[in-house]
Amino acid sequence: MSDLHTYNPDRIVVVFGGADIHGFSDGTFVEIQQLSDGISSKSGADGEIARAISQDNRHQVTITLLQTSGSNDVLSGYYEADRLTCGGTLLPILIQDLCGRTLFSAAEAWVVKKPNTVYSNEVSDRQWVIQTGKPLYFIGGNQ
Repeated sequence: MSDLHTYNPDRIVVVFGGADIHGFSDGTFVEIQQLSDGISSKSGADGEIARAISQDNRHQVTITLLQTSGSNDVLSGYYEADRLTCGGTLLPILIQDLCGRTLFSAAEAWVVKKPNTVYSNEVSDRQWVIQTGKPLYFIGGNQ
């Protein structure tokens, strides 16, 4: 078994609602966060420990795009469609590391809000926040 492992940011695939999301910003461009503790615990006065397993499986995905990315148009359209249909536009999302074993997918995802918009003498970023229902989420290493 080799001690050499490779990560390639160009091999991270993000598909949301059937659209291939592209035009990522430099630096951190995808962040996946569990919204609640999966397992919490509490200690009693006598040291007995109790654990609770949360049924809240929501996750938050933050995608950072360049302001010039065509995927901004896609995400804006998804957000507006969801609002106009009273929440009827829940879409699947897939994030996969093609050089590794990390996989995130959820059947129901939605854009939470539009990103802040900044204009300057340089290309700006747009941070899109997406939340999901219960995902399939496995964090693995790389080859």
